Formats: sequence, structure tokens, C-alpha cells
Amino acid sequence: MKPITVYDIAKEANVSVATVSRVLNNTAPVKKETRERINELISKYQFQPNALARSLSKKETGMIGIILPDITNPFFPEVLSGFDLEARKQGYTYFLCDTVSASVDTAEQYLRESQYLNALAEKQVDGIVMMGGRVDLAKPEDQLVEEVVEIGKRLPVLLVNGRLSKSGLNRVAVDEKHGAELAAQHLIELGHREIAIVGGYQNMSNTMQRTSAFMKRMKQSGLEVRKEWVLHGGFSVASGTAFMNQLLELPHRPTAIFCLNDLVAIGVLKAAVKAGIHIPEDLSIIGYDDIPFASNSIPELTTISLRTHELGRTAGEVLHQMITKSKVNKTTLLKPELIVRESTRALN
Repeated sequence: MKPITVYDIAKEANVSVATVSRVLNNTAPVKKETRERINELISKYQFQPNALARSLSKKETGMIGIILPDITNPFFPEVLSGFDLEARKQGYTYFLCDTVSASVDTAEQYLRESQYLNALAEKQVDGIVMMGGRVDLAKPEDQLVEEVVEIGKRLPVLLVNGRLSKSGLNRVAVDEKHGAELAAQHLIELGHREIAIVGGYQNMSNTMQRTSAFMKRMKQSGLEVRKEWVLHGGFSVASGTAFMNQLLELPHRPTAIFCLNDLVAIGVLKAAVKAGIHIPEDLSIIGYDDIPFASNSIPELTTISLRTHELGRTAGEVLHQMITKSKVNKTTLLKPELIVRESTRALN
């Protein structure tokens, strides 16, 4: 049996091929009765448009590449859920490229990013989204930046919650500094004056921005953060536990802790409870990100929401605009929100 084509559907529906295309791709309004007639024929013949032929004629594949550092980190699936919603609405599917490795060697991670960048370009994806990895570095090597810039000359590349300085690449991000200011203001208003800052890596831009903005807000209130209370070296639960244990060994302890992400906050909470410290009666803890675990910990975690679902949805919308060559701002900045739960309280 001869396969049904879009031309056959158009002929039987007594419409143009362009009209059938509009119904298939939902690219323009079509009269209700005409749309229904075309959809009935599509259903009758179980017609499936040839994606390869469409990609050749439109020079589009309908595919997007997403490169991220660790899919097991709850932050990234939350962003992806929003991105997926918008991408599917626009008719895209995507390749998900995870650069995580058993090794902690960052050079290997950046090598994997390079391999994925080139593989996605060879597959002629319509656009690429990058999260984490090199885009989170405060001062990435020129080679790491130039590589992404070169790919960006061939197809749309969007950075999510990161940046590559002087690259000129489009980005969608949450205002990191404002989030840290919200956290500082919350603890200060609760009467806390002795506050520790733990988590992150000193070479990462998000760590630098969150730390500097928090300390600036403290300074504006006439407060200082002790050097021994500023601990960097990880974004994991295990690192949070280690940070808390370090603070417990000090002769003088803070009354509140600002954690640079929620996984660290959960680790801090875990170590504090094991040490017999009551949260929030003895110690207030505030996190950053608002991952699902934050509302399920005991006590529930006060945190800064990066509006991850909205971040992902906005990224999908902006990338589509870039692909369709619509006008788009170089930077789209979202405002974070303070989510007050049970792990913070006024100082007695």
C-alpha cells in the first residue's frame, strides 16, 4: 500500500498543503471546521509526518541539546521539568548530556562538555542549553570560553544560571546576589548577629556572588562575619556535615548559618541534630535553591527559592525565540524568593 503523504491529506480535505502544514505544526490559525476535517483524515490514515523530510526542507531538526554537570543534583531535574514543558509545547525534543564522572577531576568534566558540544553540533540540533560546569566558573580559561563562542556562531547557545564573561552569549538566570541579600535580611531581622556562611567553591561565580552579597548586607547593618565561620569546599550533603563539624570544634559558635545550597543545609542540619543541637531553638539554618527536599526535611528548611521550574520554562521560551530568530534580550533575569519554613526563628 502506498504511504499517505501530506499532499494526499490536502487533496482529500480540499485544502492547500500549507493549510495541512499549519494544522500539523500549529503555526497559524485555521478555521475550526477545516482543522477538524484535516485531523479526521490524519486520524483515519494514521498519518505521521516525515521528520527527516521536514528537517531538510525547513533546515530544522526539532532537537535541542542540554549539557549539565550532574543529573542526580535535585536542582537540575527541577529546571528540566520547566524546560520540558515549554520545549514540548513548541514541538521540540532533546538530547540530555550529563558530564558527571566518578572522578572529581574537573578537567575531565570540561573535556566531556567539549565532546558533547561538538557531537550536538554535528547532529545539527536547533540549539544548545548549558548549565553548570564551565559556565559557573568565576574565571574560566580562554579556551573554554572560545570553544562555546565558536559553537554559538553556528547555532543558538543559551546559558542557564551561569555566564561566560565577554562571550556575548545569551543567558537566563536568577539574581544570585538578591537571593543572598534576602537570606541575610531575614536572619538579621530575626536578631541574629553571629552568622556563618558555608558551602560552594571559591572558584565558582555563584559562590562568590552569594557570599559577597551576604557579607555586604551584613556590613550595611554594622555586622561582620568571622573568617573562621566562612567555609567553602563543596555543595553536597556530606560537605555540609563536614562544615558543621568544623564549626562545632570552635570555641565560639554562630547562632545562624547561611548555606549556599540546600544539600549543604541538609548536611548541616543532620550534623547539628546528631550533636544534640535543637533547630531552630539553638541554631537557625537557611538554605539556597528550594529543592524538593527542603520542604520534606525535619524541621522543614527555610531557603531561597530560585524558582527552578520558572527558570527552566523561561529558558525554553528564550531558546525558541533564538531559534526562530525573534528579538530576545541578551540577559533575562528572574528574581528569587525567600521561603520561610521551620529552620529559622527569632533569637531569644
